[in-house]
Amino acid sequence: MAGLFDTQARDYANARPQYPPLLFSFVAKHTPYRRLAWDVGTGSGQAALPLSEIFERVIATDVSEQQISYAPRRPNITYAVTPRAMSLEELESTVGAEGSVDLVTVAQALHFFELESFYGQVKHVLRKPGGVFAAWCYNREAVVNPSVDRVFQDLYRASDPFWTPARQLVDNEYATIDFPFRGVAQEGSGEEERGSSTAPIKFWATKELGFEGYLSLIRSWSAYQIAKGKGVELLDDEIVARLKEAWCASGEEVKTVTWPVSLRIGVV
Repeated sequence: MAGLFDTQARDYANARPQYPPLLFSFVAKHTPYRRLAWDVGTGSGQAALPLSEIFERVIATDVSEQQISYAPRRPNITYAVTPRAMSLEELESTVGAEGSVDLVTVAQALHFFELESFYGQVKHVLRKPGGVFAAWCYNREAVVNPSVDRVFQDLYRASDPFWTPARQLVDNEYATIDFPFRGVAQEGSGEEERGSSTAPIKFWATKELGFEGYLSLIRSWSAYQIAKGKGVELLDDEIVARLKEAWCASGEEVKTVTWPVSLRIGVV
C-alpha cells in the first residue's frame, strides 16, 4: 500500500466518500468499552474523525505521510506515520500495550495488508474480552445517475488491467477475505438481520461532488496512478467529454454520488 496514494493524496482527501453515521453507531453499539480506538490505514482521516466523536482517544496510523497531512485535527486524535510492518515494540509504543485497545478499524485498506501478521497485532492490542475489530470497503459502483453511470462503466472496464489483484477482495465486498473473529448480532444494520455472524453488512456512503470533484475521485484511484505511470491516461479527452456531457444533461452541477459500503465486524 505504501506509495499507492501519495501522489493523489489531495484528490483522495477531497473526493472520497463520507462514511455513514449509521455505520459508526452500529460499530459503537457492539463496542462495550469506548476509551481507545486504533484506526489503521487512516489515509486522510475519513474514519478517524467520526470515531473521535465516540471514543475518548483515537490513534490513527498510516504509512503515507502525505495522506495524513490532509487529515482533520482533533485534540483526541493522534496521527502517526508507521512503517509497513511494525515490530511488537513499535506497535506498543505507537498504539498501546497488550489488551489496551477497545476497537480496531480499517476503512478501505484491509485488502492491502499482510493479514496473518496484521491480525496477530490486532489480537495483541485488543482488550479481552470485549475487543472489537471492524473493517469495511466500498466497491466500484459509484452511483450518480444512469447517464453518468453508463460512461463510468466504460471507464472502469478500461481501468481493469491497472488494479492490483487485491482489488478482487473489494469487488467481492470483503465476503472472501480472511476474517478470524467471532460474530456479532447484526440486527439494526438497516436490513434487520438477526443472529451472530461476520458476514458483510451493507450500508451506503455519499459525497456531494461537482464535475471536477468527480474527476478528482477517479484520479484518486490507485489504478489511475498505475496507468499514468505506464503512459496510459484513463481520463483522456474523449472519456472526459462523454462524462461532462452526461454530467451536464441534468442541469445540476453538484450531484450526490453514492457507494455501497460492506462492513465486516467481529470480536476476539
